[in-house]
Amino acid sequence: MGIYKFEAEQLLNADLDELWDFISSPANLKKITPPSMGFDITSGDLPEKMYEGMMISYIVKPLAGIPMTWLTEITHVQDREFFVDEQRSGPYTIWHHEHHLIPTEKGVLMKDIITYKPPFGILGSIANGIVVRPKIKQIFEYRKKVLEKEFNGNSNLQG
Repeated sequence: MGIYKFEAEQLLNADLDELWDFISSPANLKKITPPSMGFDITSGDLPEKMYEGMMISYIVKPLAGIPMTWLTEITHVQDREFFVDEQRSGPYTIWHHEHHLIPTEKGVLMKDIITYKPPFGILGSIANGIVVRPKIKQIFEYRKKVLEKEFNGNSNLQG
């Protein structure tokens, strides 16, 4: 029933080009996803960089190890500024994820805006507060640690 928004921000001590190269590479999706999600890209022969119209399929196991197929399309790319991925099939009724990079005096601010709608109407709305939103938050907390280690040299990464 409800459409929800989740936002995350992280300031990284990184060069804009270096950070863009990392986050716009499909090969790095698995690196920034918690191992507990069972994330595996099933698309073959992915290019080094994302591009508009690119489709990426993968398997995730977000709940109780049950595998789900997810297909996303990269719908917008503005080099070194942002890209958007949208679910074409998968666990959500709506999934729209904006990835923004904003240069600052202290590094690069990475800002994510996710607009999503869980399936199953009112049951999905109830599940959002209990399971879905906390899981999204957990994924972004893990990603924050990975990127912190990758770009800021912080080595207290825990899986």
